[in-house]
Amino acid sequence: MSTEAPNNKSLTGYYRWHARIYDLTRWAFLFGRHKIIRQAAALAGEPGRVLEIGCGTGKNLVHLAEAFPKAQITGLDLSADMLERARPKVAKYGERVKLMHQAYEGPVGGEAKFDLIVFSYSLTMINPGYDEVLRQCQKDLSERGMVAVVDFHESRWRWFQRWMGVNHVRMEGQVLDCLRHHFQPLVCQVHHGYGDLWRYVMFLGRKAG
Repeated sequence: MSTEAPNNKSLTGYYRWHARIYDLTRWAFLFGRHKIIRQAAALAGEPGRVLEIGCGTGKNLVHLAEAFPKAQITGLDLSADMLERARPKVAKYGERVKLMHQAYEGPVGGEAKFDLIVFSYSLTMINPGYDEVLRQCQKDLSERGMVAVVDFHESRWRWFQRWMGVNHVRMEGQVLDCLRHHFQPLVCQVHHGYGDLWRYVMFLGRKAG
């Protein structure tokens, strides 16, 4: 019997098919994924442990492994189909890169906290629950740990919002407000995709307070 929440069941079903075409199609609109890692590298120094929540097919894990060659890196995703495509990409890094098949419903680091936690186009797909995910993320971060987020922000076009909703993405500015509540911003930028069809946010921050 599955223990996944209804939203998680829907997403695993969605990615059962989309995992096959993800790398071929998402490059056209998931902007800023490499840039957020470069910005994190400039601010985070040499993190010992890195976690990516919603690592998908592992493209970011490769960039993280190259950007932080001394770090232990964990990629977490609730889709077994996506992780199946991530495994060959990260195999060359051996035990330095670990994959976890589960939803992020609580801290996974235990006593060994993470110095950098990355969300790449995953928070806007967690509806409801993104606020609780960020609360748990705070518990997984080390004292001077940093969160790095790139994600959809908003669109002024209702038809586009509805279309993104079909693809499980909610883009009503909710993620940025929540990030500002939980974290002290170090970088907070809003960029435009395809003119002004949509906007996406790039955010790096530390625990508030």
